Amino acid sequence: MKAEYKSETTDSSGFVLLADFVPQIIQEIRYYSTYNFIGDRIDGYEEPCALLTKEAARALRSVASEAMVQGYRLKVFDAYRPVSAVKHFVLWGIEDQDIRMKPYFYPDLEKQELFIKGYIAKQSSHSRGSTVDLTLLDMKSGKELDMGSPFDLFGPISHPDYKGITDEQYENRMILQNVMIRNGFKTIDCEWWHFTLDDEPYPDTYFEFPVSSAIL
Repeated sequence: MKAEYKSETTDSSGFVLLADFVPQIIQEIRYYSTYNFIGDRIDGYEEPCALLTKEAARALRSVASEAMVQGYRLKVFDAYRPVSAVKHFVLWGIEDQDIRMKPYFYPDLEKQELFIKGYIAKQSSHSRGSTVDLTLLDMKSGKELDMGSPFDLFGPISHPDYKGITDEQYENRMILQNVMIRNGFKTIDCEWWHFTLDDEPYPDTYFEFPVSSAIL
């Protein structure tokens, strides 16, 4: 199965290294590591760094400033994602029988359901460069806020409006959601951590260059 892309390019000139724009953001790029739903480093991730379009990075800088006033820091799990990484996901879903990470990331779903239910897309907004996966850290404790489910846990519990969590966990989700929305990002209905710049600069373009500081 081959995903159809509206426009695909290797031009990285509109992107920046997030650490240069927002140095106070903590980064834990999960797809560079092996601690992700596949269990291997994902194709296209050559460095554990976050890249974003200039516009998205600028908006995220405003998010980070507002969050710090409230006593929080941002922690980013993923930002720009190459088309090759998305293809890695799709091939894993179609051809690979390996389900070793199922207990950690999709305990109540079969692998094929991850695509059917929309948890993993065959064409990702991350590849347009203005989508980010992130959470909040409490600056006093240094710990992540309890969101009721960890990043990339696929299932109803990770839907932003899921009510089967504690009031505190739900409120933490709303703190993150509200600060992101106020600064120009929009949500999706199945992942509390996922946000896309509402006025993204490349809404029809999917990029294919590696996640690497050397590419910029």
